[in-house]
Amino acid sequence: MMTAPGERLGLEYSCSHWRFYVMKSVMRDNSSENGAGDRLTEILRDLRLDGLDYGRRHLEGAWAFAFPAKGDAMFHFIGGKGCWLKRPTGEWMELLSGDAVLIPRGDAHALASAPDAVSTPFPLWRCEPLGTARYDPRAEQSEARHLLLNGSMRFNLDRLHPLFALMPDVLRANELMRHEPDTGYLLEALAREMASNRVGGAGIVSRLADVLAAQIIRSWVEYGHNSAEGWIAAVKDRQIGRVLVAMHRHPERNWTIESLAEVMGASRASFAAKFVAVVGSTPADYLRRVRMSQAKLWLSRGKATITEAAFRLGYGSEASFSRAFKKTIGAPPSHYVGKADATEQRK
Repeated sequence: MMTAPGERLGLEYSCSHWRFYVMKSVMRDNSSENGAGDRLTEILRDLRLDGLDYGRRHLEGAWAFAFPAKGDAMFHFIGGKGCWLKRPTGEWMELLSGDAVLIPRGDAHALASAPDAVSTPFPLWRCEPLGTARYDPRAEQSEARHLLLNGSMRFNLDRLHPLFALMPDVLRANELMRHEPDTGYLLEALAREMASNRVGGAGIVSRLADVLAAQIIRSWVEYGHNSAEGWIAAVKDRQIGRVLVAMHRHPERNWTIESLAEVMGASRASFAAKFVAVVGSTPADYLRRVRMSQAKLWLSRGKATITEAAFRLGYGSEASFSRAFKKTIGAPPSHYVGKADATEQRK
């Protein structure tokens, strides 16, 4: 017993924070199971990506820059001459003019004019914040020069969320355009706005980049993942999917094997066996990860104290909550209080 406690995704713009929300709707689903897309949308309906900061830079000749690992996702748009991306795995990927890539987990990577332009060590990237550069007519003739837009973005999900484990190290907009023809228009609009450097362009560029990054995530969720296996496949399972939705939407409930089996509509024994077979962990372990993922996010971003997090998630005492937290995360909850950067660092 676990006693310790076709429409598509939409984008909503918040003027004060430039936030784009993955909202509740019916996700397009190619499977034969009715409601599979509904279940996935239900879990991801609150997915949000907040644009934090953006900067751009004109470059000429040979150059190479390093982007060290950080807690936030990183975004790159190639507005002028193409360049090369050194992926977190070490391979080089050629980026063409008009390309956009998202590094969802903020892994270390590098950009260079060419792989053979790399110097050791890589100098760290420095760029001009948007809005600081004056109008430059030469920017409109940037095809022969490198013109890069770089930014950082923050998900409202913690790294323990299974969605992060499924994402590739790099998400590329052009690879998703065959499913999302509107992405091409976004890329073209962003390229034109970056090159023109017109009055008010900084805000427009930032907003277009936010929309484009959200579009990349949405397209990957709908089309780019391997639907035959993994967490998304588990969500699409007609029976297990209902259980996962219940856990994610209501982690505070005092779920037991019996109550979860009732959600699935099966006996206790058949539920437990199928859950392990499909999800790869016991219901108790999965629920604990869901709870601690939420708690770590609250603590690191100042949304709750340790006592409040324990209470919200249904734990009878702060001590029992702290034990569960350390067992799951590897460190006590006090380590993450008010430390957004530390909590998001890769281990």
